[in-house]
Amino acid sequence: MFEVRDESEPDGEAVMESKGKASRERKTSRKQLLEKKKAIDEIMKAASSPNKDDLASFPAFCHYQRNGLSVYLVSGYGNKLSSPLKLYIQNLLKANMEGPYGSEWPIEEKVKRREMVAPEARYIFVHEEPNANGNQAISVETERASTDVIRGRGPIVGFVHYRFTVEEEIPVLYVYELQLEPHVQRKGLGKFLMQLIELIAHKNQMGAVVLTVQKENFFAMNFYMSKLSRYMVSTISPSRVDPLIGLEKSYEILCKAFDHEAKATLQAGTWV
Repeated sequence: MFEVRDESEPDGEAVMESKGKASRERKTSRKQLLEKKKAIDEIMKAASSPNKDDLASFPAFCHYQRNGLSVYLVSGYGNKLSSPLKLYIQNLLKANMEGPYGSEWPIEEKVKRREMVAPEARYIFVHEEPNANGNQAISVETERASTDVIRGRGPIVGFVHYRFTVEEEIPVLYVYELQLEPHVQRKGLGKFLMQLIELIAHKNQMGAVVLTVQKENFFAMNFYMSKLSRYMVSTISPSRVDPLIGLEKSYEILCKAFDHEAKATLQAGTWV
């Protein structure tokens, strides 16, 4: 008797080969994921190294002398802030952000105070050159930070708070705050600081710069999306995750991606 083989039935060897191929693909995929995770971990570890001075790599950006301003930059760390610095940050945040946050400010202020002193928080403090302001009136925020003058530093007139973190498996530099006092605004300093931030991001192999902006802060929205180049509403912003949820939220998340993967993940389908 001859066995009649149903040609519609899959060949046993073919099935085994197919299963073997699928297994190899899963192993390869898992290996690639593990390698990617390891690479991200190494990038984040190097970027977040304690006491690493990000300004040291960019000496040309440590001073800004344009449009009547003469300032210099100093690095700082969230877990090493002095009491006067903490008070300065709190006061400047309130002065600049209480309006845009409106009724949300009391809760948000508490959040910002916790974020301010986190070990992963990194700072760039902007100091005026001693006596650079001449007879100009000193703000309350600057006066409260006048202890820096005693240490040989000019008064602080602003700061950037940033962190190295991961969004959607992309290492990013996240700008938590860019705050300047009124008398040093609209003089190119903000753009200068963001150029420095982008250089720091590149230097540390970050795929993008990401930041959050209150919708009511029209000046900031215009600054990032018009005055600077290529900052867009990110795919992780509430308005892009779900337009209905976006309507309920008071903020947008903007980003500027530097490589193909970051653009595909954080900017896909966005517009300027």
